[in-house]
Amino acid sequence: MKFKNKKTIFMLSLSVCLLLTSALWLSLRPVEVIAVHKDGSHSYVLVKKFPCTEKGKLKWWLKNKDALKDKYKIPSPASDGSFVVVFWDFGDGYKETDGYDNLCFNDMKPPMNCIEKNSLLMVRNSENTGSYFVLDSGTYRMNNKGDIVKNKSD
Repeated sequence: MKFKNKKTIFMLSLSVCLLLTSALWLSLRPVEVIAVHKDGSHSYVLVKKFPCTEKGKLKWWLKNKDALKDKYKIPSPASDGSFVVVFWDFGDGYKETDGYDNLCFNDMKPPMNCIEKNSLLMVRNSENTGSYFVLDSGTYRMNNKGDIVKNKSD
């Protein structure tokens, strides 16, 4: 592939550098936990700046699950050990219900107790199934070795 002039090479190099810098910045920015809402063994974590990739989301959970347990007391397992933790994009913040598709929290007084439904990661655990993770592209399970593998049926 030949380039006709130095200006084209410079612009291409600059574009690649900007793209790599943006990718690095996105991968290094810290996740902000805005709030945690609980309903029995279900925990709803409202976040900003969550990792963009599915691999990044899973790595973030594995790295931060102990800190979440210490700071927010989640997950909150039922007596049989099962739990659900859902990470939601906080987006534009709390809002009034639209009466249809918002997620509203009973532990807050209306009207500003809802968010738009944009789940980022669901972590589930039960005695029968073990730990598994639900993401946009499908379901992943943690095997006996601690490796996370995508379900073949997805």
